[in-house]
Amino acid sequence: MSAPLNPQQQAHVALPRRPFPRIMPATMPSASSQPDPSTSLRIGWFTASCVLVSNIIGGGIFTTTGIMARDLGDPLLILLLWFIGALFAVGGAMIYGELGSRLPHAGGDYVYLREAYGPLIAFLSGWTSFTIGFGAAVAASAISFSSYAMRVVPIQDEQGWIAKGLSLALLWSATVIHCRGIQTGGRLQMILTTTKVVAIGGLILGGLSAVIGQGRPFLTAPIAQAPTLGSAAIALIIVTYCYLGWNVAGYIAADIVNPQKTLPRIMIGGTAFVAVIYLLLNVVYLSALSIRELAEEPIVPVAEKVAAALWGPQSGRLVAAILCLSIAGAVSAMTWAGPRVYWAMARDGMISPWLAHVHPRTNVPTRAIIFQSLWATLLILSGTFEQLLVYSGLVLSLFMALTLSTIFCLRRSSSTHPHFQAPFYPILPITLVCGAAALVISSALERPTESLHGAATVLSGIPLYYAWRRPHNIRR
Repeated sequence: MSAPLNPQQQAHVALPRRPFPRIMPATMPSASSQPDPSTSLRIGWFTASCVLVSNIIGGGIFTTTGIMARDLGDPLLILLLWFIGALFAVGGAMIYGELGSRLPHAGGDYVYLREAYGPLIAFLSGWTSFTIGFGAAVAASAISFSSYAMRVVPIQDEQGWIAKGLSLALLWSATVIHCRGIQTGGRLQMILTTTKVVAIGGLILGGLSAVIGQGRPFLTAPIAQAPTLGSAAIALIIVTYCYLGWNVAGYIAADIVNPQKTLPRIMIGGTAFVAVIYLLLNVVYLSALSIRELAEEPIVPVAEKVAAALWGPQSGRLVAAILCLSIAGAVSAMTWAGPRVYWAMARDGMISPWLAHVHPRTNVPTRAIIFQSLWATLLILSGTFEQLLVYSGLVLSLFMALTLSTIFCLRRSSSTHPHFQAPFYPILPITLVCGAAALVISSALERPTESLHGAATVLSGIPLYYAWRRPHNIRR
């Protein structure tokens, strides 16, 4: 006779397969609502906030303002778009805060879509998370890390194997650390995020001090040409993509102490914190260089050009080091959060129960973590992640719009009152859903080829769903 399970093991034990209802009442136990792990194996609000901040702040804020300067030519308009993006992100975090308070289970968007729209939509969300949302994003981030690391320490790498080695070293270091347990992964995340935030804070304060000391005006003058509505829409899409990631705390809800209360605070507070960083960094960019200088080739390494203008050409290595920290933190956050989706899917019988296994000592889904890292490794070695990322923003925006809309279904079907309710209901979710839908439509009109690729990626999950559904009796 086996020994009795402790509470941590009970939280992860595989359940018998059961029919899957269209909408599950909030009071009905689901596969991801089993006895919670003890608080000693959970993380607090600060560590969870570090995951969120690192997941949002990748490399986009250090590179995209040059594109906007070229296409818009007006610093005030650029700042306005970053502010609008901040409002959208904070509003979305409010909606997700209520969703997380209602359904504080591992899996995030997958869980919310499963409860509101049933298993097929939820499966496609999880499939997209694996192929694009986390898998391809981890691969791309690891590749970016190696490219910036080789700027900090210049190395000749004609064949590209050193760069791939650095990318794989970062990926599998994060994988091993997160497989060792939540507390070990949490310490890594705190170190990376706090170091990154301190470094970015130093860049902001140093930049503002240099601008004032050199007598530069805050926000340089716009160029003569007026931006078009289409260019402003594309710029807003870029800004919105840079803010994506504020929902990550929902994926690791089961790892957080008292998630019903803390998830809304983490999502809203962490997103607002990132918005302040983004706006201040853009003030530094738009004050240190003119619009024409920002728009000159090369336009992508904006932060490095600004640092060179303020402190000399050698300061570019400092910015590259900050970018390495930023990207490493993002890789760690995605290595933590993404596998919780596949674990939750396996627990629900959506995919192989092999992925529902948790390590008996660390109580983390090690197989799911390794599964995601193997996919990212394949993409790093093959380079095909670039094709996936071309249309990832459009697909992720589509599922974001669907997830935001689940608030209407869950408020109608739930008989319980969450610890947090999003304000301005239903105006806020209607506005956000319409805004996200507009981003999807704009992207589809501007980039029809990428839209078809994105649709093909999502739809390719349908035969996989039905192939697994038939032998496991999962109903609509």
